[in-house]
Amino acid sequence: MKIAIIVEGRTEKAFFPKLREFLEGRLENRMPNLDCVPQNGRIPKKDNLKRLVAHLLDEPNRPADAVIALTDVYTGTADFVDAADAKEKMRQWVGKEESRFYPHAAQHDFEAWLLPYWETIMQLLKHNRNAPQGQPETINHNNPPAHRIQDVFESKRLSYSKPRDGARILRGNDLTLAIDACPELKAFVNTILRLSGGDTIP
Repeated sequence: MKIAIIVEGRTEKAFFPKLREFLEGRLENRMPNLDCVPQNGRIPKKDNLKRLVAHLLDEPNRPADAVIALTDVYTGTADFVDAADAKEKMRQWVGKEESRFYPHAAQHDFEAWLLPYWETIMQLLKHNRNAPQGQPETINHNNPPAHRIQDVFESKRLSYSKPRDGARILRGNDLTLAIDACPELKAFVNTILRLSGGDTIP
């Protein structure tokens, strides 16, 4: 089983070692080949996305059995209202007749999936700021999770590198913590488990 996963860029790619580690514990002898397909900052739209999905499914050497697209809702534009809207628009762009395409969205951005590890972030930075209140994927208020994490780094006169520091935050932590706190992440992981013949997470 080969699953191509279209992601926005290097930040999401840094998440893949932790994702593989989690899946390997649940998919013994059924672990799929996850082919990460990073884009230049955001997922293509409309016909560009349709062409990319078709290429990945029909690639001559080793075509994908399924394609997942993972976008942020917060893209710096007004393309998407929320995760449900993002998934529906991507489905429409690719064509609902393509049954091997599975759209997913991080609400509001990938860093929402890092917020459950706030204690780790504080330990890394030797900081004691209180965690943002509420379910991680609902935290925005014109201040999305990526900005909140970046603000803590900058308060310590450090730059926040999404791929580098995202991997540092996840290292040594159990992905189950974020999956249980973030329904969109759980849906994304469950799509991979379902396609691979594994048991989904209730």
